[in-house]
Amino acid sequence: MATVFETVRSAADELRAAGVDTPQHDAKLLLAEAFHTDLQHVDKAMLMGDGVERLAEKEDAEPAMERFQTMLARRVKREPLQHITGHAPFRYLDLKVGPGVFIPRPETELVVQEGVDWATRNGMYRAKVVDLCAGSGAIGLAFASEVPGSEVWAVEKSATTAEWTWRNLDETAKRYPAIAGNYHLDIADATQMPTLSQLDGTIDIVLTNPPYVPLADIPEQSEVRDYDPDLALYGGSADGTLIPERIIARAAKLLRAGGLMVMEHDITQGERLAAFARTCGFVDVTVHNDYTGRPRYLTAEKQPAQ
Repeated sequence: MATVFETVRSAADELRAAGVDTPQHDAKLLLAEAFHTDLQHVDKAMLMGDGVERLAEKEDAEPAMERFQTMLARRVKREPLQHITGHAPFRYLDLKVGPGVFIPRPETELVVQEGVDWATRNGMYRAKVVDLCAGSGAIGLAFASEVPGSEVWAVEKSATTAEWTWRNLDETAKRYPAIAGNYHLDIADATQMPTLSQLDGTIDIVLTNPPYVPLADIPEQSEVRDYDPDLALYGGSADGTLIPERIIARAAKLLRAGGLMVMEHDITQGERLAAFARTCGFVDVTVHNDYTGRPRYLTAEKQPAQ
């Protein structure tokens, strides 16, 4: 068999020719998945000049190589890497993903971080949190696992997507058993005022990554355009702000006086959504940059009681 280095180089060449943005990383990750090992093991084997068979610890290398070739062929066709592996990392969690659910992105981790930092600064050890447009459950499950004692209500419109949310709740509860009783999922439209209306005026933090892609800006990446659900992508108007504005209005009703909203948005929408938030009774509204230095999410506090 070829060496690990040769195998990764050849696979990366195929992926590069197919237009994949991170060909070497994807090749290494698929090889690690196929051999039931990790990236560190693959990197070490590449440096040592090991043959691919050295990656196989508990089985023959041939079935693992067959799995790798099958996975590689799927990735060459631009199927999302996370659909092929069946999972995606998000903060300290490893979430199950696949057809019908939006794949969580690294920038969304910043939304959770803002909420965790705010709760910590304010000594909230039993924070009441709502995750609007829950998708895989990434935001709400991450917060609940990192702030023990918090209670999270998540809202997801799609019943198909909610099946993934339930799976991730089950998996996360194996590591954090308290979550099983502190995480509640509602299958409903997060933009509608009756949704979670029993909680109006009582919530400490609303965290949300709503659909916000402008209808006039169809994603170029086929992994996004062809695989992420339209319901999770598009913001309902040419500039993509229709749904985010409705989410802001809903958050304003849910939050108690002085409560926090953190919302991800498109890089073109920050100032408009910040202005809208101010009309809904939010103060200290700030647009923040993501890891690439682009305006990606806003924080806002509901007007404190006079």
